[in-house]
Amino acid sequence: MELYLDLHSQPCRSVYLLAKRTGIPFTFKSVDLSAGQQFGEDFGKVSVVRKVPAMKDGDFILTESVAILQYMVEKFPQLVPGHWYPSDLQRRALVNEFLSWQHTALRAHGSKVFCVTLLLGGMVPCVAVPKEKMDSALEDLKQTMDLFQSKFLKDSSFIAGEEVSLADLVAIVEIMQPVGTGLDVFEGQPALSAWRERVKKVIGEELFDEAHQSIMNVDCLAKTFQDNGMLEFLKPRINKMFT
Repeated sequence: MELYLDLHSQPCRSVYLLAKRTGIPFTFKSVDLSAGQQFGEDFGKVSVVRKVPAMKDGDFILTESVAILQYMVEKFPQLVPGHWYPSDLQRRALVNEFLSWQHTALRAHGSKVFCVTLLLGGMVPCVAVPKEKMDSALEDLKQTMDLFQSKFLKDSSFIAGEEVSLADLVAIVEIMQPVGTGLDVFEGQPALSAWRERVKKVIGEELFDEAHQSIMNVDCLAKTFQDNGMLEFLKPRINKMFT
């Protein structure tokens, strides 16, 4: 099995963490998004959508992170404990509910704030973001985080109950994204912080830190984009996000 990944990407980190934590055998195929490798001829043969993560298992290819996670769970039941994707109907439904919600909520707002804080720091000088757009993005994330706690986490140890699942894995990598730019969404949130520590303990602190190392050094990312000639390519896309 080959996994095509860039660990700056939240979905890539979730796939990587599950595979590493459970001992799923795979070959790491690096796709450097900052160098535009996703648009290269070689990667185009793997993924016509030119996005990571992508998985190649023999001649079989998947290109959506949630589908890849579910595929790995079901392909390797001897390696992946059942709590990651519970067989119990209602617990699995809770996992699926979160996975269906997070794309347009947690991921969308966390990613926008990630971009906002990069721009606020002057890391991408070619793009100007109006202050009201910045304030709106931060408020959207705050509301999403409040909803995440009240709707999905509630008083449970994990999203689907008392054991960690794919839902927690996907949630933690999304929530860590703005943290990499210096915006500590866990500050003043004891319940959320306790959940993070529980997830880290299950994953393993060393593996967790390894997977997030690239975004914790995100100040280097914009320079890498610039050095590789990708900033001008991304400029209209970033501008569109805030118009």
